Amino acid sequence: MKLWDKGFNTDKKIDRFTVGNDRELDVILAKYDVIGSLAHAKMLHKIDVLTDKEITGIEAKLNQLLKDIEKGVFVIENTYEDVHSKIEFLLTEALGDTGKKIHTARSRNDQVLVDLHLYIKDEIIEIKHAIKNLFDILIAKADANKKVLLPGYTHLQVAMPSSFGLWFAAYAESLIDDVHLLNAAFIIADQNPLGSGAGYGSSFAIDRAYTTQLLGFETLKYNVVAAQMSRGKTEKALAFGMSAVAGTLSKFAMDICLYMSQNFNFISFPDELTTGSSIMPHKKNPDVFELIRGKCNALQSLPYELTLISNNLPSGYQRDLQLLKASLLPAIQTLKSCLEMLIFSIENVQVNTRILEDTKYDFLFTVEEVNKLVQDGVAFRDAYKIVGEQVQKGTFSPDKKVNHTHLGSIGNLCLKEIIAKMEGAL
Repeated sequence: MKLWDKGFNTDKKIDRFTVGNDRELDVILAKYDVIGSLAHAKMLHKIDVLTDKEITGIEAKLNQLLKDIEKGVFVIENTYEDVHSKIEFLLTEALGDTGKKIHTARSRNDQVLVDLHLYIKDEIIEIKHAIKNLFDILIAKADANKKVLLPGYTHLQVAMPSSFGLWFAAYAESLIDDVHLLNAAFIIADQNPLGSGAGYGSSFAIDRAYTTQLLGFETLKYNVVAAQMSRGKTEKALAFGMSAVAGTLSKFAMDICLYMSQNFNFISFPDELTTGSSIMPHKKNPDVFELIRGKCNALQSLPYELTLISNNLPSGYQRDLQLLKASLLPAIQTLKSCLEMLIFSIENVQVNTRILEDTKYDFLFTVEEVNKLVQDGVAFRDAYKIVGEQVQKGTFSPDKKVNHTHLGSIGNLCLKEIIAKMEGAL
């Protein structure tokens, strides 16, 4: 069934090519298509296009469909072009001519826009919830390990003292920036496009403010052309937010892979969270974190993938925009799975508390010695040369006590302030 059926059939090759995997993706959006149809039907009743009896029948059938979707029994067979045609067919099958009225004053274009806006809003909320769970674990780990020193590196060379508290809290606070970008995407998605039709409105006196209220949007996209132009922009806004999260997770996963290696031996995980080798019996591989790194690196290309699909399109709907779903929807699930695995794994991380007993980390404290000399009245450049000569002659003997007190330093992690920042962002 096609909503644009005019009494002739298109070639099966054309059908296969133009529909692609849209049916599988539309099952994910089916819930939102029903919710949008419910709001649209109530609005049609409000403007006297549907009678009391008709709206009662439509609401009953759509609510039944919602239950079927929640149970996982809703499918879109090959005889239907998309979720919109399947739902309209079921309404018509159950209600006869009443079902045929559901498409009055709307187009598939604003249907899919509504579906995506509602779906994106829900997914952003879920992603932010997962981020908060990871954030809470990182903050807890930072607090529990705030006194355990850790080598800091620049250029992958031993540099200055850090701590596990500083390391865990750094990724916790970085996630706040990512939440801000997701919030921006949410604001863009939180505008009702329903009523834009094919992109140029309708001659029916539809009540767009009413559907905005019913669907829980903060506002509506007033200009009907602008509403259609939000297709692509909304997806890209979310993609940039997801890319930011993925960048944070990828860097964290890389640190974990590095710190797990025998050469570093900073952290470890229980055996059941690692994998082995087919020929090397000693191996405990960080496959989970390598896959998180790889998946999140791929996710960081998503904004540019969507841009390349949509950046040279004119205003109005073009079929190219269908391709955005095939990239975005699986990417959302990938990001959520990466967050889920990090939440599960980091809860079980084991920290090495004796790292700095290794003499190769003695030079971590050269800056500490320079600063002590400066505090005793030696000019900084002279103090730098004094400690540098000790290093060259092999006479440098570090004091491994660290006294950093400024905001955000080893001795003053500002965890409460970081928590407050995240609460504000959420």
